[in-house]
This record gives sequence, structure tokens and C-alpha cells, in this order.
Amino acid sequence: MAKRTTATQPHVSAPRRVILASLVGTSLEWYDFFLYGSAAALVFGKLFFPTFASVTATLLAFATYAVGFVARPLGGIVFGHFGDRVGRKGVLVATLLLMGGATFAIGLLPTYARWGAVAPVLLVTLRFLQGLGLGGEWGGAVVMTMEHGGDERRGLNASWPQVGVPAGNLLAAGVLWVLNGALSDAAFLSWGWRVPFLLSGVLVVVGLWIRVAVTESPAFAEVEGASATARMPLVEVLTRHPRSLLVAMAARVGTDVAFYTFTLYVLTYVTGTVKLPRGYALSAVLIGSAVQLVLIPLFGALSDRVGRRPVYAAGAVAAAVWAFAFFPLLDTGNRAAIALAVVVALVAHAAMYGPQAAFVAEQFPARLRYSGASMGYQIAGILGGALAPIIAVQLVAATGTALSVSAYVLVALLLTGVGLAFARDERSANRTESANQTDSVSRTGSADRTDSAGRTGSVNRTGSAGRTDSASRTGSVNRTGSADRTDSADRTGSVDQAGSAGQGEARTVAARTAEVTP
Repeated sequence: MAKRTTATQPHVSAPRRVILASLVGTSLEWYDFFLYGSAAALVFGKLFFPTFASVTATLLAFATYAVGFVARPLGGIVFGHFGDRVGRKGVLVATLLLMGGATFAIGLLPTYARWGAVAPVLLVTLRFLQGLGLGGEWGGAVVMTMEHGGDERRGLNASWPQVGVPAGNLLAAGVLWVLNGALSDAAFLSWGWRVPFLLSGVLVVVGLWIRVAVTESPAFAEVEGASATARMPLVEVLTRHPRSLLVAMAARVGTDVAFYTFTLYVLTYVTGTVKLPRGYALSAVLIGSAVQLVLIPLFGALSDRVGRRPVYAAGAVAAAVWAFAFFPLLDTGNRAAIALAVVVALVAHAAMYGPQAAFVAEQFPARLRYSGASMGYQIAGILGGALAPIIAVQLVAATGTALSVSAYVLVALLLTGVGLAFARDERSANRTESANQTDSVSRTGSADRTDSAGRTGSVNRTGSAGRTDSASRTGSVNRTGSADRTDSADRTGSVDQAGSAGQGEARTVAARTAEVTP
């Protein structure tokens, strides 16, 4: 028989504490991830692939960057499996340690000039570990914040881990901007680039201190208490929720392509094509990321009021239109115009990114949510973010115009629109989630419930028989004398008490049976 969840979960962290832990953790992990991307755009081509031409070296540096995206689905599968099997909290501690450790090690890595071909191999290995950590981080952080709050605030609560993206980007770009201003190009290329990577070790300690104090997700505690955890979450997602998986992937692809074009490829385009100092692009990304810090939770909250899909779709349309104004503004070479191009682009992205976390997570039931959300999100990352900078470089080289990149962004966002059209509505998802979990539990613990139902029916019949017998004896009391009435009444009271006891036991068993369904 299932145990009461209150026995194993005496205390649940307040949503604000969980939000803070997720926000800090995801900010640090995205700091690590974006730091690598910025370094790949600015210095890794020269440091780890110096024997190649400039464009080729940049492509190879972006290829190592893409390795992180390839690793992310694997991280989502591995950490998602354990997150749905043993709990969210411990997995999130592991992802933070893995990501931070790999980033710190990159800061200590010798370059090609000292270790030759071994250096880029080690760089790729550490980038792969970064991807594993981030692949498991996003799904867990989103699920934890969403499951600690009420259904009416899911969009807002789940948007806070999304804020970690611009926060991490802001932190990474900010550190690089300070170093860029304080150091000469030669000093930055020699040792300055290592500083932000080594700083990650200190930041991870802070993140762990906050994260370990958070309690387990109440939704997972209910699933675990009902013995309804999935044995093979990946298999169940693929066989029972393929549409949800495809919807999550499609909705994510266009968002990713737009974001990495607007924040990462812009660094290469401004320095390589427009021939401006990298500080122009870095400062624009800083301003845009600061704006996103405010807008992402606002758009998440708006999705709680008007729905995920309308807000998401409005952002996709705005980003598709702005993609054709983006590069002409960069081509002006004017610092204010470049900042305007990036800021408006990131406003449109925020409208998609705010409701995205809740939108993706709501496609899956609680017992499979970590695995399903992680897989859909991270697989799309390969098709979107991993390839976006590489495709953009190749398109400009092949066509001679950045309008081809704008068209690429448009096509990707059209795919996002298709995903939104085939998604299930979040209100329907919230209403049917309980039924999905009930169905899962019935397959997992049917024997226990059948036995409980059998005992419930038996007790109900016993109580009913007691009441029937009581009525019969009461009738006989009416036909007997005073003494007989007293004796019969005594028996009636005894039988009534037995019937009440039967009903009480029935209610107890029924309550325990109901607890099996979260």
C-alpha cells in the first residue's frame, strides 16, 4: 500500500527559495557556456587552430563550440533519467559541479603552441563535459521551479531559470568587456582570456551553497510516494509521447537560431565583416541581455494570463521581421545602431523565451517531465544553436550578403510556428495531468489498489449488512415487550457500532487508495 507523502516530505521549500537556487545555478552554468562561445568567436581560433586560415580557424573554433550542443541531449537523457527516477535535487547539484569543473579546467588548458594537437583535443573533451552538465541542468531547474508553485503561476515560475540565460550571458560578456578594456590585445590573447574561466570555480561554490538547501520537488515526492516512478523514462517518452517531443523540438529550433544569430554570430560579423572593434558588439550584447533580465519574467507572467502560445507566437513573428533589419543596422558601423539592432532582437526573443520553459514542460506528465522536457529542448539545441553560427558563416561566405542569414532565421522561426500550432493548450495540459498520473499509477500499482478496493467493497458490504440487521432488529423491537425492546435495542446499538466501524474503515481505506493518485 502506498505511503503518505507527508511522511517522507515534512517540509517543502518556499517557491522563492527554489527560484533563487535555480536562477543562481542556471546563471552560472550559462555563464560557463556562453563564455566558451565568446572565446570561440574572439580567440580560440588563433590559440588552438593557428595553422589554418582565419575563416577556417573560426569555423573550427565554432565546431568545438557545437560539440557542447551535441553533448547536451546526452546530458538531458542521463540526468533526466535519474531526475525522474531518484529525484530532481541531487541531479541538479551534480550538473553544477560537472559544468563548473569543466569550465575551470579550460582556464588551465595549454594552447596549441605548447601542446600541439593535444590541446584542441582536450578543449573538445572539456567542451563535451560542459554540454553534459548543461543538458541536465535546464530541465531540472525548470521542473523544480514549476513544481514548487501553483498552476496559475507556472509561466512566471518556470521563466526564472530562463532568466539565467541573459544573466549568464551578461556576466560572461561583462567580464570579457572589462578585460578587453583593461588589457591590450596581446595580453588578452596571451593570458587574459583565462581569467573568466578560472573565475567559474569561485562562482560554483556560491551556487552549491544555495542549491543544497532546497527540498525535493513536491510533484516528484507524490509520484515516488505512489510508487509510480518510470522505470525507463526515455522509452516511455519515445513510445507514449512522441508528438509532445516533436512539438517541443520544433518550438525550440527557431528560438535557438534567432538567439545565437543575435548574440553570438554578431560578434564574428561585427569584427570580421564590418571591421569594428569587438567592444562594439560586446557592449550591445550587454545592453540587450540587461533588458532581457526584466522582460523574460514579464512575458512568462503574461503567458499565465493570455496563454503560452499567443505570447510565444508574437515573439516569433517579431523576430522574423527584425532579422531583415538586423544586419543593415550592423552594416552602418554606428555604435548606437548596432546596440539598437541587438536590443530589439533580444526583446523579440524574450517574448518567446519567457513562456518557453513552461510551454515545453507542460507537454509531459510529472513522472516523465524531467526526461521529456530535457530531450525536446536539448535535441533542438543541436539543430538550432549548435549549427546557427556555422551556417551563418558559410551563408555569408557563399552569398556575400547577410540577407541569406536573415532568410535562414525566417525559415527556422516558421518551424517554430508549426510546433506551436500542434501543441496542446496549457490549460488542457493542467487539467489532464492528474488523469495522466492516475493512469500511470494504475499500471504501476494496480495490485495494491485492487486489493484495497476489494477490502473497501467488503467493508462497505459489512457496514450495509450491519445497517440492514439493525433495521430488522429494530422492527422486532416494535413487536416485542418492554424487556425485549431493551435487549433488542442493546443488540441494535452493538450492530450499529459495528456498521459505523465498517464505514470508518471503508473511509480510511478509500482515503489511502485516493492518495495513490497525485
